[in-house]
Amino acid sequence: MSKRLDEIQATTPAAPAADFIPLIEPEIRGHEWNYVKECLDTNWVSSVGAYVDRFESMVAERTGTKFAVATMNGTSALHIALLLAGVQPDDEVLVSTLTFIAPANTIRYVGAWPVFIDAEPTYWQIDPSKVADFLENQCTWDGRTLRNRRTGRRVSAILPVHILGHPADLQPILDLAARYSLPVIEDATEALGARYHDRSPGSLAHVGCFSFNGNKIITTGGGGMLVTNNPQWAARAKYLSTQAKDDPVEYIHNDIGYNYRLTNLLAALGCAQMEQLDGFIEAKRQIAMRYLESFAQVPAIRLPAEANWAFSTFWMFTILIDEDIARGGSRGLLRELSSSGIQTRPLWQPMHSSPAHKAAASSPCHTADLLYRRALSLPCSVGLKWQQQRRVIDSIIEILSR
Repeated sequence: MSKRLDEIQATTPAAPAADFIPLIEPEIRGHEWNYVKECLDTNWVSSVGAYVDRFESMVAERTGTKFAVATMNGTSALHIALLLAGVQPDDEVLVSTLTFIAPANTIRYVGAWPVFIDAEPTYWQIDPSKVADFLENQCTWDGRTLRNRRTGRRVSAILPVHILGHPADLQPILDLAARYSLPVIEDATEALGARYHDRSPGSLAHVGCFSFNGNKIITTGGGGMLVTNNPQWAARAKYLSTQAKDDPVEYIHNDIGYNYRLTNLLAALGCAQMEQLDGFIEAKRQIAMRYLESFAQVPAIRLPAEANWAFSTFWMFTILIDEDIARGGSRGLLRELSSSGIQTRPLWQPMHSSPAHKAAASSPCHTADLLYRRALSLPCSVGLKWQQQRRVIDSIIEILSR
């Protein structure tokens, strides 16, 4: 592209604020005010309180895991998960290339190196066949240690990322991981409430991580969660996320810990949001169904698919624009919608192309490159009104019909 996305949006005339349709915004309509007020009234606002415990219990129950540890954000949950998995400096960790940058960054936090794996073309998730190719054809295995044949580094974990509300096909990856004794860490942030063969993303691997940022299906403003069925890992996660305090009276610390604990104030928001999760998912799926029906006959649009083994929340409704049909492609459509006060966005720059991770290893990631070039996410807030969605649909069809 000749212009960066922020430059495009900054130079595009904005529609009146009253007519602006945001890409995605939180839905606050339950007991959020009451629960937060209770925290303020009782002074339980910091990292200890009943709402932290309750929020952990709610997420553990929903994901079908035995333990949950609340953290200040999803990035800190991923950081702790890598430490639990025993990832060491100069190790390598396989990770989705098509993801927000946080998983790749946390691999570098522990001194390890990401190895970026391409997406598959049907559901746009991490490609199990590419994971298999790397492990079986580009590594050596001596029965105890797996090493990258090219770099000589130990491969110590796999970090698949479920994106856009649809789960990745994780079982083939879990089978490969078991063969090579590799722990698997799920970034299940965008798949909270989704299903994979009747199981919840986040509960499928050794440990799962969630973010509750403002644009997620539920939000605590910030906040994250680590879930696991391993009691030792759960205890270690809580220990590390609370500054590794061994003696709370004398302040003795035997390990390097982190100030990663979620506050009671934000956990109160999380409890109120979790109470509404099923309604939020239903709203997301209704929005998705209207988009799917409306765009089914538009030649320039390829719609997202839902696998027969999956239940998608359609957290972020994303389409692909055929640049051979639609002149200007996805970015041209973005600019024209922005000028009408409709906010859209592309997917993330794939990590193998990120300047921040140019020193990391990657095989060719042609599918992720294609998805990045063609993808556009459309307004899909839980509270999106039908007349707003109708305006989005009509605008897109009108623009593409020119």
